[in-house]
Amino acid sequence: MAERVDLPLEYEHVEPRAATEGRAPAVFVLHGRGADERDLLPVAERLPEELHVVSLRAPDRLMGGYTWYELDLSGGGLESSQPHVGEFERSLDLVSESVAAAIEGYDLDPERVGLLGFSQGAITSLSLLLAAPEQYAWVVALHGYLADSHADRDPAGIAGTPVFVGAGSADQVIPADRAAAAAERLRELGCAVEAGTYGSAHGIGPDELADVVAFVEARLD
Repeated sequence: MAERVDLPLEYEHVEPRAATEGRAPAVFVLHGRGADERDLLPVAERLPEELHVVSLRAPDRLMGGYTWYELDLSGGGLESSQPHVGEFERSLDLVSESVAAAIEGYDLDPERVGLLGFSQGAITSLSLLLAAPEQYAWVVALHGYLADSHADRDPAGIAGTPVFVGAGSADQVIPADRAAAAAERLRELGCAVEAGTYGSAHGIGPDELADVVAFVEARLD
């Protein structure tokens, strides 16, 4: 077992269950608002066994969990919310710093680093991709949207990046059309987008999870 590495954010680390030649690939997992670094571990456990899993905890407390940022509701309510820009940028920086520190500390393969986020974690993951596409080999964004602060960016090197966008037809927190708009913008930028809308509310059902697992498996083949 590898010695635990200090990162800017608290986290859970799950070592690969299968050996790989050379440096191992990794997925960085970002939970949703009010959850914590353990929330998505059951999802991560379904992913390919050769992955390091680094599940990060958001920096700010919220009730019994944590949040990546407060919500800007000036656009008309929860269904049209946006991240509070200052807190959002701070979280993006903390995640980027944590990814870099984990790559070095756990000797991960920097060419095979993926992001998997749900809700606020999905919004954060998509913005990280747009801010530094060269750092991420693939992204899974579930029940999120593309933040206004990053939606108009057109970064070099993003074309061809595989992105999975999942949504729920019964999701009243982040409506499916917001995820669909994110998928369409990513296609405009040249990303290799796979998107699905599932008969779920604000959560990851078995059909969506099965598609996520297949998507990640294909990235590692």
